Amino acid sequence: MKKPQKSQSTVTMRDVAQAAGVSRMTVSRALKKDSPVSQDTREHILSIVRKMNYVPDQMAGSLTTKRSGFVAVLVPSLNNLHFAETVQALTEELEVIGQQVLLGYTNYQRDREEELVETMLRRRPEAIVLSYDGHTERTGQLLRDANVPVIELWERPEEPIAHTVGFSNVAAAQAMTHAMIARGYRNIAFLGEVEDDWTRGAARRKGFSKAMDDAGLSGHRILRMGKPPLSIEDGAAAVPALLERYPDTDCIFCVSDAPAFGVSSALRRAGKSVPGDIGILGFGNFEVSRFSTPTISTVKVDPKRIGQAAGQMISDLLSQPDDADETPRHVSVDVELAFRESTKTEG
Repeated sequence: MKKPQKSQSTVTMRDVAQAAGVSRMTVSRALKKDSPVSQDTREHILSIVRKMNYVPDQMAGSLTTKRSGFVAVLVPSLNNLHFAETVQALTEELEVIGQQVLLGYTNYQRDREEELVETMLRRRPEAIVLSYDGHTERTGQLLRDANVPVIELWERPEEPIAHTVGFSNVAAAQAMTHAMIARGYRNIAFLGEVEDDWTRGAARRKGFSKAMDDAGLSGHRILRMGKPPLSIEDGAAAVPALLERYPDTDCIFCVSDAPAFGVSSALRRAGKSVPGDIGILGFGNFEVSRFSTPTISTVKVDPKRIGQAAGQMISDLLSQPDDADETPRHVSVDVELAFRESTKTEG
């Protein structure tokens, strides 16, 4: 796939002015928060800006360099250890080539991601790295028109913007579910999130359902509560409803390790034996799964490897000439099924 030429695809202020039937000065004024332009004119111009996906160049006035020297990085959360480790590894790789990280977080909100992508693009980053949890249509268009490397992390999207570093959350959850079925579990439930249709959590739920269908088992035992990301408290709070709704459950697959720990604690308080009565699964291999009692079976992911691979990819991409043919690159990061004390060892 040939990389688009900047001069051919970048929308300029002149283009917006022509489309809106006003001068470039009027467009410039309309883009300011305290705009002296009339409200009707400003709304008309801003609608053209959104339609054309125009991003104002805040670096245009620089006379010292044509490079910004930073990579924009967006993560869903700042208090998630995995994302912190990914960003740290990425930062260390970028420092080798003299690049810095400008970090933002989306709070798992697609509208916020859209705003941040637009804000970052105004600074003309050397590349954009973002964790995949789905994008709005406009975000996708902004990224495709960005004329800088775009790398999506933690997933292999069906329709990636460009480059990816990650794994299939569907396949990982499917493999873990198959493993539990092989250990004799038949009435497996899945604890996930509401309003998650675009997220990696939804992909894990899809993998669970697919594995159950493949085995000729019922995948109807799905409980969705709490917005992404589910917490320990959410997991504990889900147990009464889950036991009431699906009393025959023999194993609970949680969307991540935090709610799995909450489920484990609540089950034991309810007098249930883990794994004697009910097995528990998590996803992510966080500390809470490794040091809980019992330790929690989970899907192991290496967040540092994801950050390192993204940084190395950016280094390679930035060394390419602007007119080079650039086929999207996809780095697959291996995951591992970790079987621990929260699940039985055999059927």
